[in-house]
Amino acid sequence: MLVHNLTKVMQYTIKVGLLCVGLLLAIHVNALEFRSVAINKAVLYDAPSTEAKKVYVIASGYPVEVIVNLGEWIKIRDHFGSLSWIQGKQLSPKRMALIVNDKAELKQAEAEDAALLATFEKDVVVELVSGPKSGWVKVKHRDGLTGFIRSNALWGI
Repeated sequence: MLVHNLTKVMQYTIKVGLLCVGLLLAIHVNALEFRSVAINKAVLYDAPSTEAKKVYVIASGYPVEVIVNLGEWIKIRDHFGSLSWIQGKQLSPKRMALIVNDKAELKQAEAEDAALLATFEKDVVVELVSGPKSGWVKVKHRDGLTGFIRSNALWGI
């Protein structure tokens, strides 16, 4: 009888442990939700209200990380780590990324020795075509040029 009860306790413990791991993974995935600014100039606030203090303005396409989603208002983090609020209708689900290195090389393929298509300066915004794969991300510049950039040169992926 004691062995049977211990077995049940162990099974229960394993199930609870797996559930906890699943919840932690779900929280981690949700913490990495990125969107981009959908309008030409979006005002960011220090609280979820147009009556709050205006913090700064960000341009169209700028990627932001969603921290809290209240529907009408969304708390975001920028690539500097600053937190602010933006009206939800001013964001798009379109995935964009920001060049954070002084220079980033756009390659024709996912390899260091691939043909160089362009070199982008810091703070250039590019559209994500496909997610990270082997340290590379496929991106598209607003001028239509498409290629691969090292993932460590980008923020917002």
